[in-house]
Amino acid sequence: MKVSKRVKDLREKVDLSKEYSLVEAVQLLKSSSSVKFTESLDCAIRLGVDPRHADQMVRGTVSLPHGTGKEVRVLVIAKGAAAEEALAAGADYAGFEEYLEKIKGGWADIDVIIAAPDTMGELGKLGRTLGPKGLMPNPKSGTVTKDVATAVKEVKAGKIEFRVDKTGIVHTSLGKLNFADDQLVENAKTFLNTIIKMRPSTAKGQYVKSLYLSSTMGPGIKISRDETLAV
Repeated sequence: MKVSKRVKDLREKVDLSKEYSLVEAVQLLKSSSSVKFTESLDCAIRLGVDPRHADQMVRGTVSLPHGTGKEVRVLVIAKGAAAEEALAAGADYAGFEEYLEKIKGGWADIDVIIAAPDTMGELGKLGRTLGPKGLMPNPKSGTVTKDVATAVKEVKAGKIEFRVDKTGIVHTSLGKLNFADDQLVENAKTFLNTIIKMRPSTAKGQYVKSLYLSSTMGPGIKISRDETLAV
């Protein structure tokens, strides 16, 4: 199998058998990036939970101190004054019936939907459309709320939602590689600390089994267990 020059260079720079600190991993991923766009810093944490059991589902939100560096497109499903407040707070779209119709027609050019509680009766009917796309608002993630303006500001500032998948792994993005090293490390520590605090009481044995950082087109770098325990 032919290996590209970029992949060869990565293999020379990254020791896949070694465990790195967060700082070392961030610096290595930044120095080894050779693509023509700004890559994201991605994170994958394998947890010692069984997501098939509701009491071991790890799901929540976290506000990254330095944001994600991504432009998040926000739709607010709300009526009247609430919709106007959402637009004033920075929402890209806000309204009620017109957006329900657009969603029914297949429109999904958005990243997050925030909904006022009094709209969920109608919006809930679109669960089969929005659920598989990860767009269905949920009170647990703060996307069903009376204070839609605050929710919009939080999402725009870097609040992200995460959920363990069926294999026990949580994936998320922690920023862009053009962030300062300490900003990326602080984002990573904030996210990891949130995950650790959410350990289900029914989870037995080792909770954080492994943590890898990677860039969009780069290799996965394993973070040392001592580092994860020190957060």
